[in-house]
Amino acid sequence: MKSDKGTISVTLVEETLALASLRGLDARALAEAVGIAAPMLASPKSRVSSTQYGALWTGIARALDDEFFGQDSHPMKSGSFIAMTQTALGARDGAQALARAVGFMRLVLDDLGATIDIDAQRVRLKFVERAGTRKPAMFAYATYFILVYGLVCWLVGRRIPLLEARFRCGAPPAAHEYRLMFCEHMYFDEPESYVDLDPAFLQLPVIQTTRSARMFLRDAPGSFIVKYRNAGSLAARVRKTLRALPMSGWPAADQMAARLHVAEATMRRHLKQEGHTYQSIKDALRRDIAIAELQRTQRTIADIANAVGFAEPSAFHRAFRKWTGMRPSDYRPARATGFDLTRRAESD
Repeated sequence: MKSDKGTISVTLVEETLALASLRGLDARALAEAVGIAAPMLASPKSRVSSTQYGALWTGIARALDDEFFGQDSHPMKSGSFIAMTQTALGARDGAQALARAVGFMRLVLDDLGATIDIDAQRVRLKFVERAGTRKPAMFAYATYFILVYGLVCWLVGRRIPLLEARFRCGAPPAAHEYRLMFCEHMYFDEPESYVDLDPAFLQLPVIQTTRSARMFLRDAPGSFIVKYRNAGSLAARVRKTLRALPMSGWPAADQMAARLHVAEATMRRHLKQEGHTYQSIKDALRRDIAIAELQRTQRTIADIANAVGFAEPSAFHRAFRKWTGMRPSDYRPARATGFDLTRRAESD
């Protein structure tokens, strides 16, 4: 149960697939190849696992031979991220690792880049767009940021807190999902685009090695989407506390507030500001754990219902449909399709 890594809104999946479709790939086949069935895409409430999204990300990048999904006039050829990792591995600390990662991206992309501005309060990663190019969509900014930020977080061995993020583009449909990736203080339709990071990471030593890079590169960069999500919010602290406890021992709201050393009214107010309630966090965690169990195990639906706190399977079915718009059985893995993303891309 504690291995749950969270899930990702189908809205963000649709954004990803739209980029693939725009470049001539078969979006439905791409989704089915990683176990995302058409009914899941049709339900606006549905969620996919972090593993599925990571596999989708990797599959599209390979099919396009572009790890930037065709969002720049210069493709980021497959293998670029591996080369960037090897380049940054030799850095001595977080500051040098960030400089190397940003420098590498400058070499492989033509339209979107970034500069680094440092003062005592923050490290600003400011996006720079080539003159005459179309204003990037949020997905382009996010792709760039995830590649650089996820790598640096891994190199220093911790999630670097984000202070603020501002972007020139309008708010995307999956704005809430992006706030999970970045931070609560995230704004759109701004005059410039940048992300401010807490500067404490600059002096942290790079702790990774060539040996540890092998496993890291197996799942990266798709795994970054969930792994380095915003951990500083109160909602994240509540979720982390709940995950460490058996579901039967989940505390009432006043008891949770006491665990977090805040007044219950303060906890409720802060959660509301972040777009949550204590009950909605518990429901979302139950949902995510249930989805993980449905997709990764052979346990019966009745067993899973009991494991996530429902005495009756019928009550679990009703709750699951309310959470995702679908039945629990719809989340069981489909049989492998045998679809070869690379071969399909070559034949198009």
